[in-house]
Amino acid sequence: MQIKFYVLLVVGLLFLSCSEESKVAKEIANIETDFTVERFDKAFFEAKPENLPKLKEAYPFFFSKHIPDSIVIHRMKDTLQHELLTEVQNTFPDFKTSKQELEGLFQHLKYYDKTFTAPRVITLTNDVAYRDKTIVNDSLVLIALDNYLGADHQFYQNIPMFIAANMRKSQIVSDVTDNYAKKYVFQTDRKTLLDEMIYFGKLLYFKDVMIPFKTDAEKIGYSEAQIKWAEANESQIWSYFIEKELLYDTDPKLPNRFIADAPFSKFYLELDNESPGRLGQYIGWQIVKAYAETTGEDIMTIMQTEPQIIFNKAKFKPKK
Repeated sequence: MQIKFYVLLVVGLLFLSCSEESKVAKEIANIETDFTVERFDKAFFEAKPENLPKLKEAYPFFFSKHIPDSIVIHRMKDTLQHELLTEVQNTFPDFKTSKQELEGLFQHLKYYDKTFTAPRVITLTNDVAYRDKTIVNDSLVLIALDNYLGADHQFYQNIPMFIAANMRKSQIVSDVTDNYAKKYVFQTDRKTLLDEMIYFGKLLYFKDVMIPFKTDAEKIGYSEAQIKWAEANESQIWSYFIEKELLYDTDPKLPNRFIADAPFSKFYLELDNESPGRLGQYIGWQIVKAYAETTGEDIMTIMQTEPQIIFNKAKFKPKK
């Protein structure tokens, strides 16, 4: 009888949890987010020199007062720019799917942050400056579409493969969400490897909450094979960090080995070449997930919680 009681209790709690999640999902789906996507890339592509005054009036932040109109007009006529813009138009004849995903992100942001208002979303090109694929501030989201033409695109031949792998349109909303996460996150220190792991773990957990419609692989920027490798080797990765006493180590080389974007993580073992990069971020993500499940705290509180508190209360146990 006692066993049956506990089984019923667990089932009941699961039912209530699922019911609550369903209720929240419905509330979020009903939130209105009024925004349009402005295709500056397309407007510039189609513009003639006589259209320049109107472009400058509509998008003053794209035109420096120190750059004469003659240089902008030369850029309009430049064959390389024309080729770049043509490729963008071919890959993005419309922005429907990405707009729907951005709408989902904005709905979630508005639900969890009542002060949030949908920004002005503008697409453009930036000469494949892939370190600045997206830019976010309080009123603007800028998306440089020439950074999302597909991993194998001819423009990316001189870019490291592990970076080019995420230069595809399915990563747009993940990159925008990452920018928003950095606006909300806070912690006093980022001195130890654990500090760094938790910091990036918060950014990734923020994506769990704000873009639940994306896969874990898309959130972290792994291939499906890489996310499966990380999941399958989670216990071994954690054991390595513990055995080598790395969590509280302040060696500046550690973030380069396990946090920074790289073709693989650096355990200095035979498995290195099999591993994806940023496995420290991946483990930090699992720790923050465990903390959220254990404490039930809301996302905005978690983003502000110090790493040691998260680690202590998470009671993290890796998957076997």
